[in-house]
Parts: sequence; structure tokens; C-alpha cells
Amino acid sequence: MSSQSPLAHSTLRGQQSDLRLFCTFVTDARYGWAAACLEEFGRAPVQVCHDWNTADHVADYEGRPGRRALTYDELQALFDAADERVESIRRRGRKGVLSAWRDAVLLKAVYAYGTRRRETAMLDLHDLRHNPRAKAYGRFGALEVRFGKASRGSPPKRRTVLTVPEMDWVVPLLTEWTAEVRPGFGVGGHPALWVTERCGRISLRRLDEVFSLVRDLAGLPAELELHCLRHTYITHLIEFGYPERFVQDQVGHRYASTTAMYTWVSDEYRNRLLEDSLRRRAERAATRVGRGAR
Repeated sequence: MSSQSPLAHSTLRGQQSDLRLFCTFVTDARYGWAAACLEEFGRAPVQVCHDWNTADHVADYEGRPGRRALTYDELQALFDAADERVESIRRRGRKGVLSAWRDAVLLKAVYAYGTRRRETAMLDLHDLRHNPRAKAYGRFGALEVRFGKASRGSPPKRRTVLTVPEMDWVVPLLTEWTAEVRPGFGVGGHPALWVTERCGRISLRRLDEVFSLVRDLAGLPAELELHCLRHTYITHLIEFGYPERFVQDQVGHRYASTTAMYTWVSDEYRNRLLEDSLRRRAERAATRVGRGAR
């Protein structure tokens, strides 16, 4: 139907592959299905999926082009817009200050830990963990993700995301949220970390709405979506100098190639690497000249 969102290329290709495998099975003479159908119905099943009418796997990355990492300026604009929304509602004396406050902290936390939508929505208070190696962060030294993206036929994957020093600004934000702001929703003993005005767990749809609202207030491109903060997190960890294996474990990717697809390093970062390489090369050349002079 025209009202439905178009399928991603990878999803379409996967469904066609399943159909092709099924047709291969029912048309294989070794199983007798074709002969049985011919005898019973007068017609035999045939293969309908061919190279000319199915989607090809011709690119390493099949994601949507709009999913990219935000630049540092875009990220700052997003966070500034979220904070200004809180102040604007407070100045006008309107309802919704707590919700806007939640939204501002939530977006920053999604970036600071690189979580997916469902992972974010399903977080509970007890998923905030101590890290013995980072005692200064208290109960916000790590985040236990219990509803990670599952492989086909498997339960949700679990992982522990460590709070990195470059993003430890999220610690006082989460401290304020859990100790002062969240209780204002009157949720009582509800376990969810991110709660709604109706004392329930925030929904995936609401997460998308929050990002879209703040994105538009910040004047950012409409093709950006919440998942772009995960791209940004991965990219920035790489730019901060963390090993690829560490980044892979932080975000819960099974393969390093998947992490690589999420990485959109900036021109500034690449130029810095180039400058460092040229400097080391010049230093080695100078050393060789010095040895020759002696």
C-alpha cells in the first residue's frame, strides 16, 4: 500500500532470498514435490526468482544515505535547541517543563552511550552501573544494555557500555535526572529510566518524535533521525583514538565491518592524521641526515 514506508534495500533482498530458497526446495526433483503437484494439479512449481528480477547486493553499505554522523556544530546545535526548549517553556509558565527536560537529557544520553531506540526505551534504573575503574562516576560508570539488537532467531543481546572520559559530562546530567527531575513525574516504583507524563515507559514512537522536534528547532536537515546519534557516537570514539575493538564492544556490533560502516570521520580528523604522519616522516628523515653527518 502507498501509505506504508518503503522497505530498505537490504530487507527486500533478504525476503527475495528467502523466497528463492523456498522455490529451489519445492522445484528440486529429489524431493518429489514437482512430480506430486504435476500429478495432482496438472502443473508443477517453478522458480520465480532470478538474477534479472531480484535485488542485487552490489554495495558494501546498504543503509539509507540520510543516516550519517552529525558534525560537531550540528550536535551542539541540537543540544542547544533542546536546552532552549526547556527554558522557553519555563519562561512562558506553561506545562511541559519536566518533559522537555527529560527530552534534553535523553538525547544527550543517547549520544553519550550510542544506544539504539529500543535499547534506550527499555533501560531501567538498575541498568545504571558502577565501574570499579571509574569510581568518580558513581553509579553512572557504565550502562547495562539488556535489549540489544538480536540476531535472527536469538534473544536480545546484552552488553555493558562504559562511560568514557570524553563524555563524562553526562554523569551530572543523569544524576540530576534520576534524583530531582524523574521523581517529579510521580512514577513511584516504576523501573523505567525514561518515563512519560502518564507514568509509563517512553515509547519508540515518542523517541522519534522528540528527536524530530528538537532537530527542526535546531534547523538541521530533515533526513537526520535519532539513529544518527549512534553514528555520531561511533565516529567520535574513533576520532578520540579508541581502538576499533573497544568501539565495536561498546556498540554491540558482531563484526568490525559493521562498525566501519557507521564511521564518518571528519576532514579535520583525517587532516590531523595526515599531519602527524608527515611530521613523523620528517623526523625520521632528519634523524637519518643527522646520523650521516656524523
